[in-house]
Amino acid sequence: MVRPWVTPKEVKEYSTSAKVQSRSELQLGFDIARAEKYVIYHTRNNFTADEYKNEIPKDVKMSVILLAEAYAIKSANQSSGGAMKSEQFDDYSYTIDTETDLIDALQLGPMLEPFILKDAGNVVMKLRKL
Repeated sequence: MVRPWVTPKEVKEYSTSAKVQSRSELQLGFDIARAEKYVIYHTRNNFTADEYKNEIPKDVKMSVILLAEAYAIKSANQSSGGAMKSEQFDDYSYTIDTETDLIDALQLGPMLEPFILKDAGNVVMKLRKL
């Protein structure tokens, strides 16, 4: 299937976030590209097999939309200075973990699990004479 698998319009239609709605088509295009690459990396599947020639599976498409929305919100927060990693007040402080795995954070594992390509399990053994 030819990329991109989703359009900026689809991401905007799904999202209720004002930060996503305010992003340009170009910015959302980058967010979508990042989301697709993340799905390809996670599944080790580039979805170019004949079974995906006409259409990307619905679960994969939904995962890309959710990831693209998350990337858009994260990018908007970083560009506006809104991403806070830690704060301290007198003797009280806290830290927010901003580098979480998006697949885990968005709970996309069950949606993407059927599309993960498994390794063949080949083992190469080298022997030498003692």
